[in-house]
Amino acid sequence: MFFSTKARYGLRAMVELAMYHGKGALQLREVARRQGVSEKYLEHLFRFLRMAGLVRSVRGASGGYVLARPPGEITVLEVVEALEGVLDPVECVSNEEVCQRWETCVARDVWCGVKEVLSDYFSSITLESLAEKALSRRGDQGL
Repeated sequence: MFFSTKARYGLRAMVELAMYHGKGALQLREVARRQGVSEKYLEHLFRFLRMAGLVRSVRGASGGYVLARPPGEITVLEVVEALEGVLDPVECVSNEEVCQRWETCVARDVWCGVKEVLSDYFSSITLESLAEKALSRRGDQGL
């Protein structure tokens, strides 16, 4: 199972916002520079994050983006699902109409377990915990 660049780059950008939390808005240009990602691509990702209620834009000279909630209240699961959609490894996990063996299929149980493990793990990690880890790894480099 692979996650696309949407999830990978989007999560990294959200961690940047979490590290900057409480200091005002952060411009996408700066996030793009720090993460080595195209600003245009981040604009595309931030549309999804804004629609999911995870970020909000701030207008004006010192405008940019801020987290819509405190970083301790936003989980990796929310970010990944906003950018990738639900974490169903196969379609039959949430759509019984795609398979007539839906209720009796033991293989489906495996896929449901995969989804549960991923969901539980991603739900256990907040942007705050990732920001703290990132800041400690960066040392005195700061923002």
